[in-house]
Amino acid sequence: QVQLVESGGGSERPGGSLRLSCVASRGRMSDYALGWFRQAPGEEREFVAAVSRTGGESGYADSVKGRSTISRDDAKGTVYLQLNSLKPEDTAVYYCAAVLGYTDFTYYIVPGAYRYWGRGTQVTVSS
Repeated sequence: QVQLVESGGGSERPGGSLRLSCVASRGRMSDYALGWFRQAPGEEREFVAAVSRTGGESGYADSVKGRSTISRDDAKGTVYLQLNSLKPEDTAVYYCAAVLGYTDFTYYIVPGAYRYWGRGTQVTVSS
């Protein structure tokens, strides 16, 4: 089964940028649709961005739309989340997730659709 390890989190000031990475191992990444979710203390895990197996389709939560980009590099077994114009409300633990993609252009926005999860990377946005 695929294993996922996130990195790239840290502390950043409002308005700054971060690029999160998630490396997949023990699986062929091109078989999987991928997503990023986040969870703030006391809150439920929420959708951030997702990309289809082929990378041809992607979707974003309204809260990050226009200032984030999800991308994948299957040769490197890595999915990225670029976050720009960071806000304090972006503070959360960010998780990447994977599920076998049975179609080329489907991505998933609900946590329950994903089978594999990383352990998360903390993002803190504060002045």
